[in-house]
Amino acid sequence: MFSTTAARTDQPDPKANPVIAPPHVHALLNRLHELSVAQEKAATVEAINAEGFDNFMRDKFIALDQEKCWYVYQHCLASGARNVVEVRTAFHFIHRKQIHADKKRQAGTSFGVSTIYLALAVAHNAALTGKSGQVIATENEPSKARQARANWKEAGDEVRQVIDLREGDLLETLKVNMPKEGIDLLLLDIWAPMALPTLKVVEPHLRSGATILVDNLKDAASRYKELINYLHDSQSGYTNMVLPFSRGLGMSVYIGKKM
Repeated sequence: MFSTTAARTDQPDPKANPVIAPPHVHALLNRLHELSVAQEKAATVEAINAEGFDNFMRDKFIALDQEKCWYVYQHCLASGARNVVEVRTAFHFIHRKQIHADKKRQAGTSFGVSTIYLALAVAHNAALTGKSGQVIATENEPSKARQARANWKEAGDEVRQVIDLREGDLLETLKVNMPKEGIDLLLLDIWAPMALPTLKVVEPHLRSGATILVDNLKDAASRYKELINYLHDSQSGYTNMVLPFSRGLGMSVYIGKKM
């Protein structure tokens, strides 16, 4: 028999955090996101020009937006991803501030904030299947690699033990020791001229159905033109869309090249 009680009018909280993690990990992530926002606000064009981009950014980071991190975490859980590659920089910051910089040296984990979300999801999926999992991250700046490792250590062994941080030129470090099962997900948020070369290095290792996520694909479409043209070429083997997050989050699924 149907209840006569009035229907509930409250709605789910769109800001609800979906991440399953111990309290100290949530505290760490919230602190890092708050620091990222504060640093971005304080980083004026004048301050950066005075020091030079590389010097200014050496001890700073721009984390992937928190709601995007939540989505990436959920996507990994839903897809069962166990082998992930992450390549991030402060590229969206450069685009928004209209700063000219040689960002090839800066391609990396950006202090490993989004890496923690990926690692939590990968560790969960690995535990469910009884198989191994890994998040392959890259960093070319030693000081940022040290800070990323410190953040992962604070997050705990569940996070740290699934991360493979590769220091050096990512176009070289991603050529070797890739998972034999194939890559399930590639997260790209880098200096635009590096995006397509990075994809081409990882592409031979993508499994059919692998996801490519590209941050800022809407706002930075003109800079990502080379990558976008490649992804939309029917011979490349991708289906594509842009998710309606701030500045756009590109989502491509690799279905395999046509023979």
